[in-house]
Amino acid sequence: MPDNISGPALAALDSLSGADTAWVMVSTALVLLMTLPGIGLFYGGMVRRFNALNTMASVMAIAALVSVLWFAIAYSLAFTPGGESGGFIGGLSRAGFAGLQYLGPDGRVAVSHIAPRLPESVFALFQLSFAVITCALVVGALVERMKFGALLGFAGLWLLLVYAPIAHWVWEPGGWLAQLGALDFAGGAVVHINAGAAALVCAYALGPRQGYGREPFLPFNLGLTMAGTGLLWVGWFGFNGGSALAADGRAGLAMVVTHIAAAAGALAWMLAEWWTRQRATLLGLCSGVVAGLVAITPAAGFVGPRAALLIGVAAGFACYWGATGLKRLLRADDSLDVFGVHGVGGLVGALLTGALADPAISGQQGSLLTQLIACAAVLAYSLVMTTVVLFIVSRFAGLRVGADAERQGLDAALHNERLGG
Repeated sequence: MPDNISGPALAALDSLSGADTAWVMVSTALVLLMTLPGIGLFYGGMVRRFNALNTMASVMAIAALVSVLWFAIAYSLAFTPGGESGGFIGGLSRAGFAGLQYLGPDGRVAVSHIAPRLPESVFALFQLSFAVITCALVVGALVERMKFGALLGFAGLWLLLVYAPIAHWVWEPGGWLAQLGALDFAGGAVVHINAGAAALVCAYALGPRQGYGREPFLPFNLGLTMAGTGLLWVGWFGFNGGSALAADGRAGLAMVVTHIAAAAGALAWMLAEWWTRQRATLLGLCSGVVAGLVAITPAAGFVGPRAALLIGVAAGFACYWGATGLKRLLRADDSLDVFGVHGVGGLVGALLTGALADPAISGQQGSLLTQLIACAAVLAYSLVMTTVVLFIVSRFAGLRVGADAERQGLDAALHNERLGG
C-alpha cells in the first residue's frame, strides 16, 4: 500500500483487500438498485397515471447521462486533489478515467488516496452510483411539467457545476469543508441537502402544475411506491455500509443504525399522521422510512444504535412537517416533496451528527457549529448554482411543456407511450 499518498497512485496488487473490494462492489450494485428501479418505482407510483412512464424515463435517462459524464470528467473534478483551487474543485488527471488501469505492466494497480485498499476502478464506480441517485432525486420536484430535453440538459450541467464541487468540498481530503472537520459519512449534505435545495429551486422556476391546490392529484399506484421504498431500504445498506470502504465493524454498525433509523422514521411519521389526520397511510409509512434513511446517512459511521433511534424519530416528525406545514409556507409545488423529505431530513441528520457523533466509534469529535457551517454552505451554493443552471437551460431550450401537453400527460405528449390497461 502506498504511504501518505496525496493523490491517485499505483499500489502493489497484494496490498489490496479482497474482502473490502468485494464488499464495495456489492454496495455499488445495491446503490444502483436504489435508483434503477428503486427511485423509478418510488416516484412513478406517486405521479398521475398519464405521467408515470415519463417519470420513469426521466430517472433512467439521467442514470445513463450521469454515468457517461462521470466517466468523462465529473469523477476527476470531485475526487482528485485541487491544487490551487483552495479546496473548491479537483483537477483533470482522471478525466476519461485516465490511469485507472486494472493492472499496470509492473504488477501494480491504480488506487485512490481516499481508498488505497481498493482498485480505483471500484471506488470510482461506487461514487458514480451516488452521483446517479443524487441527480435522479431532483426529478421528484419537477415531474409532470418539465421538457425532457431540458431535464437532461439541466441534469448534465448540475452534475458538473453543483454536485462535483460539493462532493469535492466534503469527501476529498483537501476539500475545504473536509479540512474544516465537517462530518458526512455517506451524503447528508452532498446528496440530500444538495438535492433538496435544487428541487426547491426547480419547483419555483417551473411554477405549479395546472390545477395544483384546486384538484386532487391522486397517485397512480402506491403499490409501486411501496416496492420502490423496499428497494431503497435494502439498497441503503450499500449506501451507508459501503461508505466505510471496508468490510469491517464500522460497516456492520452503519448497517445496524441504518435499519433502526428507517424503522423509527416510519413509526414517527405514522404517529404524526395519526395525530393530525386520525389515520395512518401507506404513503406516510413509505415517506417515513425514507426520512429516517436520509437523516441517518451523514451519521451512519459516527453514531451507535441509541443515537440512530433518536435521529430516526426526529426525522420522521420533522419531515412530516416539511412535507405539510413547511410546504404550505414555502408555496412551492415540490411535487413529490423532495425538499420536505431529503432537504429537511438531510439538515436534521447533519446537525444531529455534530451533536451525537461518538469518538469511540470513529475517533472523530462532532461539532455542531462546523456542521451548521457545512449545511449553510451546501444549501446556499446549491440554491444559487441551481438557479444559474436553470437560467442557462431556459435560454436554450425552455423549461416547461406547453399547456396542452401538460393536460394530455407527458407519457403521450413527449414519448408517444401509454400504460396499458
